[in-house]
Amino acid sequence: MAAPRSRDHRVLVPVDVLGGQSVPRTVVDAFASVPVTLLAYREIPDQIATSHARDQYGDRARAELEELRSVFEDAGCVDVSTRLVFTHDRLKTFERVAVDEDCHAVLMLNPAPKLESVLVAIRGDVNLEYIADLLGTLLTGTDLEVTFFRVIGDESDRDAADELVETAADELEAADVDRDRIHAQVTLEGSPTQAILAAAAEHDMLVLGESRPSIRRFIFRDRAKTLARGTVDPVLVIRGEYLEEEEESESDDGEANEGDESDDGEADRSGENRENGG
Repeated sequence: MAAPRSRDHRVLVPVDVLGGQSVPRTVVDAFASVPVTLLAYREIPDQIATSHARDQYGDRARAELEELRSVFEDAGCVDVSTRLVFTHDRLKTFERVAVDEDCHAVLMLNPAPKLESVLVAIRGDVNLEYIADLLGTLLTGTDLEVTFFRVIGDESDRDAADELVETAADELEAADVDRDRIHAQVTLEGSPTQAILAAAAEHDMLVLGESRPSIRRFIFRDRAKTLARGTVDPVLVIRGEYLEEEEESESDDGEANEGDESDDGEADRSGENRENGG
């Protein structure tokens, strides 16, 4: 496996290790070219204290997490950090950890028996260069092919859409990906969500670009949530380059004492202090 082309990009990989979720080997190999943060999490009912869950299941979860870290390291990933969290709200946790760890994308896992082609659904020209740069890093050392996909609701929008997907292809080529691995497609469809899901069925991974600051509000409460649930493929959501301060301050609501441990095994007290006014 080739060494990472850039260490500027990091991907958050949430894994419900106690729920039996695993990372497909195809995904491990594909993401070995980028730094990753493995987030072992377990969502628990509100009536159960996170400290109680950590005391009862922490050792088992840590063992599973270390085994998963070894899998990534054995695949050639030279930068693997880990977090362990027992939480009452996994989506808030994903958002907070992505911000804490400066992750540029979040990978929602699904089975991936093969990983040969990637569909990138783009909604506009927001962050095209940024998305292409991250994809260029991800594609290092792989033979993955990429299709930029744009849905239009009216034929009069086709020229602009064609220009958009070609611009995206140009940006990815500028990120050192061979042009013959890059494709562009524009589809006329009344329902963008259904069109994307139909196209995703012909590929092995779906990539979505975020166009709002909040991961939680856009990724998990807007169209991408429906897409992530509707596809059987892994879904990579690339965060925007921005995060509004008021959005960031909201991300820790209700997360005090959630049992968050970083690489050194110590509980992350920062979230607790913010929640308790410390």
